[in-house]
Amino acid sequence: MMQRMRALLVTLIVLAAGAFIGSAIAQWKPLPEADRRDAAAREALDPVARPVGRVRVEVLNAGGVPGMALRATELLREAGFDVVYFGNAEAFGQDSTVVLDRVGRLDAARAVADVLGATTVRSEPQANLYLDVTVRLGAAWEPAPRDSGTSEHDAPWWDVRRFFR
Repeated sequence: MMQRMRALLVTLIVLAAGAFIGSAIAQWKPLPEADRRDAAAREALDPVARPVGRVRVEVLNAGGVPGMALRATELLREAGFDVVYFGNAEAFGQDSTVVLDRVGRLDAARAVADVLGATTVRSEPQANLYLDVTVRLGAAWEPAPRDSGTSEHDAPWWDVRRFFR
């Protein structure tokens, strides 16, 4: 009985070590072609969407369309922005989207506007907000359709990176 337990324990340790080593080796292999295309697309977006440093953003639904602030928040977070608050504005009825610079970093506000497809960017500094940019989404704002990306079949079955997209 004791020999079987010992053999089972050794087998489990060998399997765990093999999984760990396989995972480590997989990190050194180049990404599949589809992932390289996605990385190139993100790098092409980086100069526009990610100014140097942290950009704290507030997203307000001023158009009254349900779920609009959440969709904009998801887009901005995917682009690397730090959305610290999203919710409804104090009033609805705004038609077009306005991006407001709150700390004198107009480049950061323009980068946020580029991600959202907004054309109106204004500088209205307000130091007591503790954020860099305020987005007031108008009713006419529509998010760009998302590219579905790659399927999980593009990576080998043993590559753990396919679970962490």
